[in-house]
Amino acid sequence: MNFFFRNLLDWIYKRRCYCCSSSKESLPLCTKCYNELDFNPPMVDRIISGVNIYVAGSYDKIMQKIIRGIKYHNQKELAYYQAKFMYEYFKMLDINKQFQVVPVPLHKNRQKKRRYNHMELVAKEFCEMTGFIPNFELIKRIKNTKPQYKLSKVERIKNLSNAFSVDKSKLLDYPILLIDDICTSGTTFESIIHELQNNNINDIVCFATTSPTN
Repeated sequence: MNFFFRNLLDWIYKRRCYCCSSSKESLPLCTKCYNELDFNPPMVDRIISGVNIYVAGSYDKIMQKIIRGIKYHNQKELAYYQAKFMYEYFKMLDINKQFQVVPVPLHKNRQKKRRYNHMELVAKEFCEMTGFIPNFELIKRIKNTKPQYKLSKVERIKNLSNAFSVDKSKLLDYPILLIDDICTSGTTFESIIHELQNNNINDIVCFATTSPTN
């Protein structure tokens, strides 16, 4: 019943695309805006401590708005489109494994303030599309770190030192697909990779939605 009334209201009060404000399709993100997103070539973006890092696309105007909308403006429905973008890119890769999907965690204080972890929302949608298994308990952020984008490379490494912990009792019997929204210097992935490897967990792939072009 709630689904019926929600769709009825969507039809009566046309939804506008979050990126261009078009109401033609009454969708959170219109087809035109989604189709303007560009994929990277299907290849390894970089390797950190022996782990392959893949990046689906660049942090362009539309993707920037999608990510910031989910992350800071409670636009949770946009998580579907971020996950769809990642899924369509992932299908282009020659990786035939069943993964446990681990989103980069937020510190409990930040998650309490935001009321959700944006990457958990994306992970849930991504797992619906892939059939992979979400795992939100394996890795915890135990240090309330500063936002990485404000820091230099050296400051980022220091900021993330001892920031994460691994609970091996929560490890599932699948390779890990560690996901995040933005991979700039790769220090977040690097810090988590080292913590996993210190716990003798080595079957890891990292996957980011975007990477800044400069």
